[in-house]
Amino acid sequence: MTFLANENFPFPSIKLLRVLKLDVKSIAEEMFGIADNEVVAIAQRENRIILTFDSDYGEIIYRHGLDNPPAVIYFRDKGLEPLFAGQMLQHLMETTDIVFENAFTVVEANNIRQRQYKMT
Repeated sequence: MTFLANENFPFPSIKLLRVLKLDVKSIAEEMFGIADNEVVAIAQRENRIILTFDSDYGEIIYRHGLDNPPAVIYFRDKGLEPLFAGQMLQHLMETTDIVFENAFTVVEANNIRQRQYKMT
């Protein structure tokens, strides 16, 4: 799995995921300020799962019917520290058999929800 961290995704979490040998490209490091539809285009082109705290991606996928990224993991809770999202993703990957691809996944402190979508 390869990931695309939206610009609101905390850098300490990005660093943690990289230490775990995950391929994480960061919008904040490389393309700060680009629009959400450009983030989706990069995710499609590079087959990356979007990591974000931005609920707008649900609207992009379900309401506007734009081309879908391979997947979106939306962290609804920010936790008490910047490592929260990275630690949550690590925990999910190590302790569950959840499949992120082709789905909008909502991660909360005590709950995970997924909604599958059709790839275009």
